[in-house]
Amino acid sequence: MSVAKIWVVAEPSASGITTTSLELLTAARELADSVEAISWGPNTQANAATLGEYGASVVHDAGDLAGKLPGVPVAAAIAALVASAGAPDAILVPTSYDGRDIAGRLSAKLDRPVLTNITGLSGAAGLVTEHQVFGGAQVVTARFTGDGPGIYVIRAKSFAAESAGGAAATVTALAPVETGSTGSATIQTSHVEERTGPALDEAAVVVSGGRGLGEAAGYELIEELARLLNGAAGASRAIVDAGWVPYSHQVGQTGKTVKPTVYLACGISGATQHMVGMKGSKNIVAVNKDADAPIFTIADLGIVGDVHKVLPALIDALKSRPA
Repeated sequence: MSVAKIWVVAEPSASGITTTSLELLTAARELADSVEAISWGPNTQANAATLGEYGASVVHDAGDLAGKLPGVPVAAAIAALVASAGAPDAILVPTSYDGRDIAGRLSAKLDRPVLTNITGLSGAAGLVTEHQVFGGAQVVTARFTGDGPGIYVIRAKSFAAESAGGAAATVTALAPVETGSTGSATIQTSHVEERTGPALDEAAVVVSGGRGLGEAAGYELIEELARLLNGAAGASRAIVDAGWVPYSHQVGQTGKTVKPTVYLACGISGATQHMVGMKGSKNIVAVNKDADAPIFTIADLGIVGDVHKVLPALIDALKSRPA
């Protein structure tokens, strides 16, 4: 391995540690001799087992935060850790709202640039990053120069989360850092969107709808088919922008990246910004009445037909299956 030490920002979630954070830990242990995590929240001690299982030997605990937004206190705690313990070769950060906030603030504190929108990482001769540009049509590479740790903001699903079977990580408490008025903002209320079935970015089956559905009511076909397949319902940016479905359903470069076993694209033409968010799916099925739709260029199975005829027939077939 060419990298001595990597730190991973491990975001806590209601169920433990986010899947993206586990993906970064998996990548880090393949690239570095030593992997450590930085986490926060009331359950860091309980999450140490999971973090150790995925490769972290140590978890630096930034504390409960007492309802504060993590960007300011976590970035300040990491900067203080760099000053007291020395800098790692790299700091990996998930591409999330909190992750990007932490990365931006940490960049200012350490006076180091940030590499963002990373979809690949290798360590043949120092860490080299891959970035998809022009809607994924091209991939460019980059690397850090100069002294100090590189800050890498990595997109979800760029790596597979795989357990290493390691023992629970050792938890060390980070000393609180005075942040003044910048750290005074607190979360007053939060909203968790109601859903049934698996989360969109973790589902084994994703059924997505696009403008070809014709109107907002047509999205009911997508939701019903997703339920029957025990999958999640997704959407193209076009119908999100039109207000048919919430942003949380959007798949694509400016939405969520998904890599399910089966991805059904229904009435989606296949704009490059959408395809970059789902083309890593294992099996892609496309339904579109336009035989020349770009989505067919990456589909494993293409059905040229009207979604309002194809989907009801598929739904009826699934309902008629023996229990």
